[in-house]
Amino acid sequence: MTLKFAIAGAGYIAAIHAEALQRQKSAELVAVVEKFPEKRKTFARKFGIQNEYETVADLLKDGGVDALIIGTPNALHAPQAIAALLGGVHVMVEKPMAVTVREAEKMIAAGQKSGASLMVAHCWRFDKEVRWLKFQAGKLGQIIRTKGYGVHVQWGPEGWFTQKKLAGGGALADMGIHALDTARFLLGDPRPISVYARLGTYYRNFDVDDTGVVLVNWEGGACSYIESGWWQPHADGPEAATQLYGLQGFGQLFPTCLQLGKKTVDPGFPFPRPEHGLQSMYDDQVAYFVKCIRSGSTPIPGGAEGLVNMQVIDAAYQSARTGKAVFIHAKPSNREQAIKE
Repeated sequence: MTLKFAIAGAGYIAAIHAEALQRQKSAELVAVVEKFPEKRKTFARKFGIQNEYETVADLLKDGGVDALIIGTPNALHAPQAIAALLGGVHVMVEKPMAVTVREAEKMIAAGQKSGASLMVAHCWRFDKEVRWLKFQAGKLGQIIRTKGYGVHVQWGPEGWFTQKKLAGGGALADMGIHALDTARFLLGDPRPISVYARLGTYYRNFDVDDTGVVLVNWEGGACSYIESGWWQPHADGPEAATQLYGLQGFGQLFPTCLQLGKKTVDPGFPFPRPEHGLQSMYDDQVAYFVKCIRSGSTPIPGGAEGLVNMQVIDAAYQSARTGKAVFIHAKPSNREQAIKE
């Protein structure tokens, strides 16, 4: 049976998801939800979509869809996802999954109540190079620290991305979360212990951040250093580029390789890539979501993974406001307290 999909949103990321859906033999894109009529009609024509709706409520009233992909402004993620999930419609929502931790928790509860699946579109988990490094990471021994980048160089978004009311946050919520989730995926999805952040707005006149540095201490002993930014003059790596420092070696993404003593393991991926955000990872992401729906399995990354990222993002904004580290799952150890003091 072909799964019938709808997409909420008609912008850049919605088009990427629509392309991915058109590559799935067992999925059909039958509806688009978009507030602005011209954008909605243009999107429907481009992708041959039969049904158009102004709101998710209108979509759900008509019925006839199995799953919804949400690619709208962040402030709409939770209300749209909760409505769909409670209506028994499976949901894949763009990152960040919500604007606050509380909203993310309500989304998870809605899925648990109805039994519908909730997936969070942390797309870099489906990139072939990221998956290669994940598979190879065990050769590095215990990983002590990571460095990652979620930075736009000489470029930044416009519109709702730069409005706190609609986005919730700035470059950290938009770009830094890619570096955060990639590091966590490569580390085996540990729980965060504490977060310290310095965030600011320097390059444009926004009411959200365009520059950030975040330190995350994880259970198991690893520490992640994450840079986020828009309009930066330089970045040491492209989006989601991550370095792993282990007791037995070093691994990195973009360019992707391992260094084990004097030996370098080069998997042969081209760098720079012809297009950094490859359509193939979005294709694989949607294919995985379809597979989870059909098998009744819990998607990973799902609500649980998205919630942890929201906890770190929320803690980072709190830390930036207070100038203090924020502890999420544990109190500081004596050693951490000594370092802090």
